[in-house]
Amino acid sequence: MYKTEVRGSLIHGNKNYHQISSDIIAPIDQPIPLWWKAAFGVSMLALLYGVIAIYITVTVGIGTWGVNNSVAWGWEIINFVWWIGIGHAGTAFSIFLLILRQKWRTSINRAAEAMTVVAVGCAALFPGIHMGRIWLAFYIFPYPNTRGPLWVNYNSPLFWDFIAISAYLLISASFWYFGMVPDFATIRDRATSKVKKAVYGFFAFGWTGSTKEWLRYESLSYVLGGIAAVLVVSVHSIVSTDFASSVIPGWHTTIFPPYFVVGAIFSGFAMVMTLMIIIRKLYKFQDYITDSHLNAIAKILVFISLIMGTAYATEIFIAWYSGSDYEMFTFFRNRITGDYAFQFWAMVICNAFIPQLFWFKKVRKSLTMAFIISIFINIGMWYERFNIIVTSLSKDYLPSSWTTYNPTWVEIGFYIGTLGMFVAGVLLFFKYIPMIAISEVKGVLKATTLNPTDNKISHHE
Repeated sequence: MYKTEVRGSLIHGNKNYHQISSDIIAPIDQPIPLWWKAAFGVSMLALLYGVIAIYITVTVGIGTWGVNNSVAWGWEIINFVWWIGIGHAGTAFSIFLLILRQKWRTSINRAAEAMTVVAVGCAALFPGIHMGRIWLAFYIFPYPNTRGPLWVNYNSPLFWDFIAISAYLLISASFWYFGMVPDFATIRDRATSKVKKAVYGFFAFGWTGSTKEWLRYESLSYVLGGIAAVLVVSVHSIVSTDFASSVIPGWHTTIFPPYFVVGAIFSGFAMVMTLMIIIRKLYKFQDYITDSHLNAIAKILVFISLIMGTAYATEIFIAWYSGSDYEMFTFFRNRITGDYAFQFWAMVICNAFIPQLFWFKKVRKSLTMAFIISIFINIGMWYERFNIIVTSLSKDYLPSSWTTYNPTWVEIGFYIGTLGMFVAGVLLFFKYIPMIAISEVKGVLKATTLNPTDNKISHHE
């Protein structure tokens, strides 16, 4: 049971059901603000830059990248893993908190799930382009074909990535969409425009809100939640196995599956906090995204930060304890010190030390500090993926093959393009889909309000 007296009210302003619908749907009905147009324009320019980079990669080849025979995995795989990690949080956030019946998830889960779908879409671009011949990408699709005994290579990390992305995108998009059906029906019923009524009515699947529909809807939510809970763990374990199944120093370790899963949830929760602070500020949703919500996310982040710090320390200890010269060199001469010391310490400081500021209540209550720390976490998690990939490949077993790696403008453009795609997708979500789950907020209104008797049920609903 949610103890409002201890943890604070989740919905402020003594709202009734009609006010909740009106407040959350308001951004959809209002004219597009100037800041939205400016941000969307910038994101489309970034996306255009990315399209140009992809066009050059496809027509000229991956020789336009900075990768080489030693560092064959560069920014593309770094950013693939980073985007998958960010996408992890939306599903993890909604699923685990749904299964644990945490009422404070209701104002945040919709935006987190939207972030997941867009981020996984960004991640899906990288493995296909990294093949070099994108027009042969269908070779990693496991489907009946006429090519005789030629099937997918089950030993290939590319195939593992395809399975991970397709399964994760399917379950995430399904969970996100089915959760919006009651809200689409609410917009349909309130719409005055015939076009809007028809569009939202189509996506509402004829929802009427009967008792039978609600029972089936809630049952489906738990079924999808149970499936997705397993998927959250398995998908990033698959991504980690891309590395752990090799014998490269710094990769060949059994800690990678849980390490990657926790790291993905860490970066994703940080992005959820970033997104929720932006939504709260721009749309004045202080009554729905309260200090209690942000305080709960901050506490989760500081806990996961401790796990990440422990994982870093474990890696270093095992490298020393193993007695392997190769592991010792990778960690002590190429990460802690050496050419990539900056990237290593940026990772450690951003992920293990800076989030510890959330122990202080004043920091957790400061929107500015919470926003800055969440940005630092995502920067640190990007450096973590850089450390894992580049430092292990740049100096391997054979000194004659040692080399450095620097991305070209094409690789940077590809990454900037995905950032533009992500921002554009999130902005479209802001405008055309309720950012907060109306039906779920109404469901916890009385149970999580300090004065539930003040919230009268409106006869207009």
